[in-house]
Amino acid sequence: MSSNKHSVVIVGYGGMGSYHTQLIKECGRLEVAGVFDLLEERSLAAQEAGLTAYAAFGDVLADPAVETVLIATPNDVHKDIAVAALRAGKHVICEKPVAMSSSEFKEMTAAAEQAGRVLMVHQNRRWDEDFRIVKEMYEQETIGSLFRIESRVHGANGIPGDWRHVKAQGGGMLLDWGVHLLDQLLFMIDSPVVSVSGSLSFILGNEVDDGFEAVLEFGNGIQAVVEVGTTNFITLPRWYAKGLEGTAVIEDWSLTGRIVTRNSDSEKREPTPIRAGVGLTKTMAPPSEGATITGALPSAAELPSSFYDNFVDVIEGKAEPIVKNAEVLRVQNLIEAIFAAAEQRQTLKDFDIYEPQTISI
Repeated sequence: MSSNKHSVVIVGYGGMGSYHTQLIKECGRLEVAGVFDLLEERSLAAQEAGLTAYAAFGDVLADPAVETVLIATPNDVHKDIAVAALRAGKHVICEKPVAMSSSEFKEMTAAAEQAGRVLMVHQNRRWDEDFRIVKEMYEQETIGSLFRIESRVHGANGIPGDWRHVKAQGGGMLLDWGVHLLDQLLFMIDSPVVSVSGSLSFILGNEVDDGFEAVLEFGNGIQAVVEVGTTNFITLPRWYAKGLEGTAVIEDWSLTGRIVTRNSDSEKREPTPIRAGVGLTKTMAPPSEGATITGALPSAAELPSSFYDNFVDVIEGKAEPIVKNAEVLRVQNLIEAIFAAAEQRQTLKDFDIYEPQTISI
């Protein structure tokens, strides 16, 4: 282990675990000391990649050279692994969703506070460029003050064929992708959520949701629609945003998109009626020539540092976490509100997800 790098052991060497290994190498300030996985084939894969495979989780906790435990297991065991690691004096990075419930997460943050160690959740999609473009438009009012934001991810492959099908292990799309999209919105919009409604899809016959739609109303007047689907053979845009002066669309992660804004220098003219089906309409006719300007999407503002650089700065006492545990708890509470709204088939207007939370990092 290089003396100038912080050591990490990855618990759960599946797809995300091996992906974290690559990200840690790219960071340059952390080093993977080894992995632990219950499956022998994954331990062998780690050894073939030149990594130490611990025989038992207890061996990880007992190793004084291990500074940080990174949890990339199914969701239902996040809490127990994190609490054990924190009590053993390790810092913890945990994959999302951080826990099965907000009460579990509070146990984790309490353990971090008692141990004087850092617990950070890998909400990596705050760094996605498509999100950062929308955040820039929101903050700079590129298309005027935003009043509606639609955030969607669509696929047609169903739920991945593993534990994500299993309710007891925290499967389903609200916990899998919803946690990302909701985190992005709450990170961007500095306003309380004043109402929550939602519906879950069980089209594929799984015991967990294969998709969902949620509608959030914020205190500053913004309405947000969040949708995840796994049965969409034709996908809707990744982002669709409406502002007082224009509209923006981002089709997908390739950043194909555009903004259309009002041309304030154009002479105002009544739209020319168009034939619409068997009738005429001026309301839905395109704007008159010269009334709008089509432009490119703005550049995305960078976050202060990468997730891993920020984590190192936090454990070295040099920075505050970009992903704060109070924000993670707010997302966890919001997920529970959406589940409740869907089950009760009603809009929740007074659900207590809006009070400031004081939580240790």
